[in-house]
Amino acid sequence: MNSSTDVWRDVQEIRKRSPIIHNITNYVVMNSTANALLAIGASPVMAHAEEEVEEMVGIANALVVNIGTLSAPWIASMRLAVHAAARKGIPLVLDPVGAGATRLRTDTAHELLHLVPPTVIRGNASEILALFQTGNAARGVDSQHDSESAVEAARALSQRHGCVVSVSGETDFIVQGGRTAKIHNGHAMMTRVTGLGCTASALTGAFCAINPDAFEAATHAMGVMGVAGEMAETLSFGPGSLQVQFLDQLHQLREFDLAERLRMEKA
Repeated sequence: MNSSTDVWRDVQEIRKRSPIIHNITNYVVMNSTANALLAIGASPVMAHAEEEVEEMVGIANALVVNIGTLSAPWIASMRLAVHAAARKGIPLVLDPVGAGATRLRTDTAHELLHLVPPTVIRGNASEILALFQTGNAARGVDSQHDSESAVEAARALSQRHGCVVSVSGETDFIVQGGRTAKIHNGHAMMTRVTGLGCTASALTGAFCAINPDAFEAATHAMGVMGVAGEMAETLSFGPGSLQVQFLDQLHQLREFDLAERLRMEKA
C-alpha cells in the first residue's frame, strides 16, 4: 500500500473505534483540541483533577500530557497520570510546550520524561532542542529554530528515551531509531493560529490509540494535520476562518484528499 492508503486506513479506524483520548492540556487549547479530536472521530476527555485523573486514565485509550499552562496541582496530576498510563499500557504523548523558556517548564518536561518514557514526544524545534540540551532558550512557546536543525537532537532523544520524536515545522520530521519520515504539507497561516501544535499532539494520541506502530501513527497524524491545514487555507480569509475550516476539513477528510495532497517521505 502507498503512504496515503496507510494514512486513510488509520483515519477510518479512528472513525470506526472512536478511541477515548485523555488530555491533560492547557487552558488556551482545551476547546480547540477537543473539537479537533471530535472532528477526526475520536472521543476527547479533558480531566486534570488529582482526585480523578488515575480513574480517567483507566478508561482511556491514550494519554496526552501538555505542559502549556503549569501549576503545582497540575504537575502532581501529570505524575499520577503518566504512572497510570504505564500501568495500563496505553500510549503516552508528551508535548513539552515552551520547554527552554522557563526553568519550571524545562524541569517538568525532564521530570515527566524520566518518570515514564513516553510513546511519542511531539514539539517544535526549540522545544526538542531544549529537551536535548537544557538551557537552550525558547521565545515563549514559539520556535526560534527550523525543524531540520532539531533532527539530530530528536534522534538522540529517541534513543535516550526509547520513543518516537515528532518535530513540527515547515517540514515535519518524525524519527525513531534509524527510521525517519518527512511531511511537506501544511501552510504558513497555521502558525498564526494558537494551539495547532497542541492539536497535532492530541491527534497523535488518537492515531497512537489505534495503530500500535507509534512511528507510523505519529507520521500519519502529522500528515493529516498538514493536509487538513492546506485545504482549510484555500477556504479561509485569515487565521479566524482557518480555525473553523480546519475542523471542517478534518471532519470531511476523504481518501481522495490524501491521495491528491499528501507529500510524505520515509527512510
